[in-house]
Amino acid sequence: MERATEVPESFAESADAARVNDYDSFAEAYSAESEHSLVNAYYARPAMLALAGDVAGRRILDAGCGSGPLSAALRDRGAVVTGIDASAGMLALARRRLGADAALHLVDLKDRLPFADGTFDDVVASLVLHYLRDWGPTLAEIRRVLRPGGRLIASVDHPVVAYTIRDPRPDYFATTSYAFDWTFNGQTVPMRFWRRPLHAMTDAFTTAGFRLSVISEPQPDPAARDLFPDGFHELSTTPNFLFFVVEAPPSATGSDG
Repeated sequence: MERATEVPESFAESADAARVNDYDSFAEAYSAESEHSLVNAYYARPAMLALAGDVAGRRILDAGCGSGPLSAALRDRGAVVTGIDASAGMLALARRRLGADAALHLVDLKDRLPFADGTFDDVVASLVLHYLRDWGPTLAEIRRVLRPGGRLIASVDHPVVAYTIRDPRPDYFATTSYAFDWTFNGQTVPMRFWRRPLHAMTDAFTTAGFRLSVISEPQPDPAARDLFPDGFHELSTTPNFLFFVVEAPPSATGSDG
């Protein structure tokens, strides 16, 4: 396991901050690593798809689509998918996967989304929100582009992992950032995530106008048992990610306005 280190508040303003989470610098390595990995291919993506259910004909925004594996799986199930990501390198890989006519946009989730109110039936945000210090503006924008009754399906680092397994152990009730080195196919890159307690996550959803529907701690795909016997046991007995389904309920007047 990578060793995490606490990040000072001034880090976000420093020159070093520009080098962290720079997916453009390791897009190919990350995509190759995650394409068939235990955690991504046999845990995170199957869990997101299971929570999404029948998506045929639904307009779905893949927020933080990366190289597009989840978008492709949703499209194969009949969804009309739009993808956004802050990394041009990852979007180039997604376009290679999804085709030249795919609806893909270079968008940072900290900015206003370039879509009209009520554009989507669902938004999926797989392992994205823990990159953000403040969920409020992003969740408000996701709420805006969802139709009344639409869903946000999201996964994040499990707070048990982020707070109690990583070293050093921080104050669970504080929202703090931590930095670590991530290695893909021999390439090591600096990363920074934000951890927050479970109540801060659910409070952020409800403050943005969502109604909590599901909190899930799924098991990995049983097919991984033979493919990754050692990793499967660890993944099936230890917290890793936490999954949410939250709904954008209609207003009392029956509209979203």
